[in-house]
Amino acid sequence: MKAHISLGALGVAGALLLAPVPAVAAEPETTTVTYVENDTVIPNPQRGFYHHTETHYREDGTGYTPLDGATLESFREEGITQILRVFYLEKFADQAQLDQEFLDLVAADYATARAAGVSVITRFAYVQGGAWPYLPPYGDAPVDIVLGHIDQLGPVLRANADVIPVVQNGFIGLWGEGYYTDYFVADPANPGVVTDADWANRSAVTQAILDELPVDRSVQVRTMLSKQRMFDVPTGAEGAIDASEAWSGSDISRVGHHNDCLLAAPDDWGTFLSDPIELDQQYLEADSLYVPIGGETCNVNPPRSEWPSASAEMERYHYSYLNRDYQPLVLESWGEEGLTITAQRLGYRFVLESSTVTTAEDGTATVQLTVRNEGWASPYNPRPATLVLESAAGDRVVALDGGADVRTWLPGTTTTLTATLADLPVGSYELALALPAPDEATSGDPRFAIQTANEGTWNAETGRNELGQTLTVTADAPELAATGTELTPLAGMLALGAALTGIVLLSARRRTQA
Repeated sequence: MKAHISLGALGVAGALLLAPVPAVAAEPETTTVTYVENDTVIPNPQRGFYHHTETHYREDGTGYTPLDGATLESFREEGITQILRVFYLEKFADQAQLDQEFLDLVAADYATARAAGVSVITRFAYVQGGAWPYLPPYGDAPVDIVLGHIDQLGPVLRANADVIPVVQNGFIGLWGEGYYTDYFVADPANPGVVTDADWANRSAVTQAILDELPVDRSVQVRTMLSKQRMFDVPTGAEGAIDASEAWSGSDISRVGHHNDCLLAAPDDWGTFLSDPIELDQQYLEADSLYVPIGGETCNVNPPRSEWPSASAEMERYHYSYLNRDYQPLVLESWGEEGLTITAQRLGYRFVLESSTVTTAEDGTATVQLTVRNEGWASPYNPRPATLVLESAAGDRVVALDGGADVRTWLPGTTTTLTATLADLPVGSYELALALPAPDEATSGDPRFAIQTANEGTWNAETGRNELGQTLTVTADAPELAATGTELTPLAGMLALGAALTGIVLLSARRRTQA
């Protein structure tokens, strides 16, 4: 006897039940499901709006406000899955040694975030700015102190990298933004003049953070010039990394950008420093396709800070995240529709288009998926895409070809994924696309998995995207034979009725004999 296999497609209808349509064509036999896109804001990890948080550790050890789990969980209810956490190190600006109590508090914050299903964009700084004008001494730390502190923070960062999507350079100047600084310019009263020696010290800080992080995590610098000087590359598109360098693990591929004065002035108050300014803009457009970029708006600056210009720039520069708390007048000017689109499109937004399962007489089956990225960026940290065959006997994970690392699913592109199935034990298998977190501590947590923007596919318990495809093997033999049902265009049009009327299993079977 040859194998007896059934291919089923989960179709949906309104008041009409769709009857099975037996396949009559010769082998290979195929079943196809097309999917319906939705327009919801999906609380996916490492993308979207964030909320700002900060804490302090002052000379007397006071000022530290631990993260609150209930508050973080309420952020998720808003559709927000990440925070920016600025750890201010006031006590240690002139001390070589960090208190163990402080390190324990930082680790506890990461544990609280993990329990709440929230990621922590991380920055360390020594001092906040007060009222304008800002005058020296500012209160940050010299380079040797900074490097020693980074070395002490390294074990905490590595142990909690699963909830740290990216680390901002920090440490230098007011707010850790690299400008008003006592030690990283020749004259603190003239902070816009940075010497070669100062650039070397700044690069040393960036390098130290890179060295303490896992090789798959990045550091963001405040200006494009910081990265250009560190790696001795020119501005303009020619200085940016390209597909051949992207995600290679090299230092230059791990340095991204954060703009904390987005849309605020022609040069975003010293963010774009090239002459002409278009060179840095071209550089950022090219570089940000492969490295993380995010930030916050800074001040009202119409018409550039208004929605048409703002949305065009976030798309051009591939923004993955933005502060939801600041600047409120800028954000309000975008209107509810603009804010909703921003929440949808910051970072990645994956839409399943279709899946096709084809069986062949040689005893194999092929699965093909197409996925479109409607976001402004792709994921900037590694994340596997796998096909899961779910059955009563246990799940089987199958590798996918054609884009198994979702970082390659670039914005505005459609990716085709394939998998070959062979030697399956007898049983019935439901097919699902899994996009879990790659880190051991969060890989089994569905809150850290990626959900596609489709109707009726997400399983919140498993953290998988169910494909509505069923593969049934009914005889253990070396050759598979199958029939299938193809979802008709009418079925696709009626799919919107799923939530009202339920799911109908469409299947057709044909026995073959030896």
